[in-house]
Amino acid sequence: MTFGQLPPAGRRFDPVRQMQRARVDLNRLFGGLRFYPATEFPLLSLWTGPNGAILAAEIPGVAPENLDITIRRDAVTVRGNRPSETVDDATAVQRQERTHGPFARTIVLPFRVDADKASAKFERGVVTLTLPRPEDDKPHQIKVMRS
Repeated sequence: MTFGQLPPAGRRFDPVRQMQRARVDLNRLFGGLRFYPATEFPLLSLWTGPNGAILAAEIPGVAPENLDITIRRDAVTVRGNRPSETVDDATAVQRQERTHGPFARTIVLPFRVDADKASAKFERGVVTLTLPRPEDDKPHQIKVMRS
C-alpha cells in the first residue's frame, strides 16, 4: 500500500503505521538532502512577578553590540544576526544543525514594561533582560471594609 491509499477490506486502519510509512516515503524522496527542523531562536526563559519580568535568551556566537532589543508597551523583541562559519571550498557540509543569519523573536508579556527602567546584561552567550512593571500597572491590594 502506498501513501494515501486506504487499507484493503478486512484490515484495520492504523494511523501510526500510515505516518511511519509516509515518513519512510518522504525520506526516500528527499534521500540526499538533509533537512533539520529549525527551533525558535533564540531559546529563552521568562519569569514574571508582580514587579516585572526577567527574560534570559541564549545567543551564542553573537556579540552583544550586534543585538537590537526593543520594547513596545507589553512586547519585547530580540533581534540580531548570527554569523555563519566560514569553510574552505574543499570541504562539504555533512550536517548543518546550527542556524545562522538574521533572527528576531518577540515575546508578549502579560503587562506593560517601564522601558526607561529596563536593563540588559550579556554574559557567556546569554542576554538577561530585567523588565520592570510601571508603578501604575502593578496590582494593588484593596482592603474590604465591613459595612
